[in-house]
Amino acid sequence: MTATLRFIPWHPASGAPALGRGDLHLWRIQTGDPGISPQDLAPLLDAGEQARAKRLANPGLKARFIRAHGGLRRILALYLGQAPGDIAFAHGAYGKPCLAADQNRGRLEFNLTGSGDLAVAAIGLSLPVGVDCERVRPCRELLGIARRMFTPEIALALEAAPLPDQLESFYTAWTALEAEVKADGRGLFRPRDPRDPVAGQVLAVAHCLPLHGYIAAVARTDLPPVKDWGAFEMAD
Repeated sequence: MTATLRFIPWHPASGAPALGRGDLHLWRIQTGDPGISPQDLAPLLDAGEQARAKRLANPGLKARFIRAHGGLRRILALYLGQAPGDIAFAHGAYGKPCLAADQNRGRLEFNLTGSGDLAVAAIGLSLPVGVDCERVRPCRELLGIARRMFTPEIALALEAAPLPDQLESFYTAWTALEAEVKADGRGLFRPRDPRDPVAGQVLAVAHCLPLHGYIAAVARTDLPPVKDWGAFEMAD
């Protein structure tokens, strides 16, 4: 059911890599320990992000949230040429975060995902992008979730897969589903609005292994092959 998934090498970057219209850049953010101190990153967040962080009672979840969102701001700042704390966000029709219009004359598109101790940001130009990353762990309700959430063809293929392959096959299908709906932000249970700019276009989905124990998927029209993706992490 799944093709061989490709591990991608990550390159440290202290500045914004050149980004062409058809390019895709992925950025890896370490959200667990050891990582950048949440106390150092928290001041970069806006009032809404800080309020969300405060609502997280679990210290580990709070630290991961701050590292993911503070890390995203640091990454976007490289491309925008401004201070991370000065970046202003808006939201699309379905609530998908985007850059405020007055800060985004270059049509920068991004999406953020997180799971376990890893967050991944996808960056491109002009074309809406969705990314999902999941830590692969046992799932008792794997087949039940598949029957509810996947197409009948994918669910049946998953049932027929050998038991050792089912877990990877499940997370491959799940990340594809999440990345595809995150491209426009409509969510898992909302059908695509035919008036939406992404509607009527075929979203390509491709997978990679960002780290041992994780599977990631990216969805976008005009998606380059995985071998041509740029993969970076902040050179602190």
